[in-house]
Amino acid sequence: MNYIKLSVHLSVENKWTEEFFWVSDIFKDALIGCGYDSFVDIEDGFEAYCPQDVFSQNKLEEILKEELGFVTSLEAKFDFEEIEQRDWNAEWEKNYPSVLFPGFCVVRPPFNPLNDEVQYDIVIEPKMSFGTAHHQTTSLIIECLAHENVKGKRLMDMGCGTGVLAILAAKMGAIDCMAVDNDTWAAENAKENVERKNVDVKVLLGDSSVLNPNEKYDVFIANINRNILLDNMPIYAQSINVGGVLFLSGFYENDVPILENKCKEYGLLLDKVATKDNWAAMRLIKTI
Repeated sequence: MNYIKLSVHLSVENKWTEEFFWVSDIFKDALIGCGYDSFVDIEDGFEAYCPQDVFSQNKLEEILKEELGFVTSLEAKFDFEEIEQRDWNAEWEKNYPSVLFPGFCVVRPPFNPLNDEVQYDIVIEPKMSFGTAHHQTTSLIIECLAHENVKGKRLMDMGCGTGVLAILAAKMGAIDCMAVDNDTWAAENAKENVERKNVDVKVLLGDSSVLNPNEKYDVFIANINRNILLDNMPIYAQSINVGGVLFLSGFYENDVPILENKCKEYGLLLDKVATKDNWAAMRLIKTI
């Protein structure tokens, strides 16, 4: 059966920035319910793939009206093309090349061979979850972990996506690793990837509400959008041991001062900032 490649171009208030990514998440969830089975993020929206007999232009308009009609100033444009099954497979693999961090690790899908000498080989089946190391924020956190001693330390990966960061940390020697995501697809995908690598990582479906106030972590990772980070900072802070480390990403460089000020309120002091293509990651230390 042939597939349809649908390109969804979105804007809110004539722009498309990280603060509006939740709009595309709602759209993707609705498309999953219609039978779409794969997604790839692009600069101004996303690409979606489905069997030819699933595709309906009328359904796209219904989703806009019923699921996203409340979003003021939302504009959506659609392009689509038919691709043969064999071309679909090539398209999928083309969009997920291996990502190499020289000498440290490689993050690769199972259909790509291991071609590089690295300390850690991380095989991730991306499916529909965020976190294949292609995005700048995931890449930034991996680069941070390359310089972090996590051996013997308890670790939390909040907003884990595919589970790539928790899996890498576990292979580096972190203990009692937890990975949490509020998306059902992501949590299931993370569980599959954990089983594939046979590492000791517990994956939970949920959000910051699953954190036990009596459980403390030495390393806490949160790769989520800025607004969620700001809202949940009190909860994150109480879950980190004094002297522990918090890694944040999922936001732009100009968001760093806002997050730094919020973190200071809870005894989290900025140690380092890393950037890539206007995206940023922060390393903070819990002092009280």
